[in-house]
Amino acid sequence: MPELIPASTASPSPIVEADLPTVRQYLLDLFCTVAYREGDFVLSSGQRSTYYINGKQVTLHPLGGVAVGRVLLSLLPPGTQAVAGLTLGADPIVTATSIVAAYAGQAITPLIVRKEAKGHGTQAYIEGPTLPPQSSVVVLEDVVTTGQSALKAVDRLRQAGYTVTQILSLVDRLQGGAELYAQQGIEFQAVFSIQEIQGRARELGSEE
Repeated sequence: MPELIPASTASPSPIVEADLPTVRQYLLDLFCTVAYREGDFVLSSGQRSTYYINGKQVTLHPLGGVAVGRVLLSLLPPGTQAVAGLTLGADPIVTATSIVAAYAGQAITPLIVRKEAKGHGTQAYIEGPTLPPQSSVVVLEDVVTTGQSALKAVDRLRQAGYTVTQILSLVDRLQGGAELYAQQGIEFQAVFSIQEIQGRARELGSEE
């Protein structure tokens, strides 16, 4: 596995050139070392939790962004025309995935879904190029808890005329999100479960 070197001195070449299992392991360890924290937290859903995952510590990390893009691109179903997500958490994720896709010779449009309509100009909910009606869009998320954030993005995209049948998340906290998506008939896949992150975090802690 590539060494978790500081972002300020990191070279992207190992993550750019490594095979996908190595990139996935790197991403898991990055979540454990820079994003996962234990304590007493209040989540955006209002729930209290004994742990917190700050996904932006990974998605805005220079090597983390490359790893995120590579892993998520590998999970996109054939025919995907765009990736989208609710601002702010999904912004770096959709961008990274689109850029990695371009280097792989694929055109995947990144779309950002606003929580509220823009207060001026077009007053749009969705930022990015306008695609043909029924274009296939996959919604991306960093961390899924109850699932409401990604579902809001799905609703906005469908209202805009796009076809959305799948959500991909970097982490599933296993607190109802998957069940909600199943009820809505939306396919869901997470790169990591919270159980995998916590298990690996314990392993890394025992190695120190």
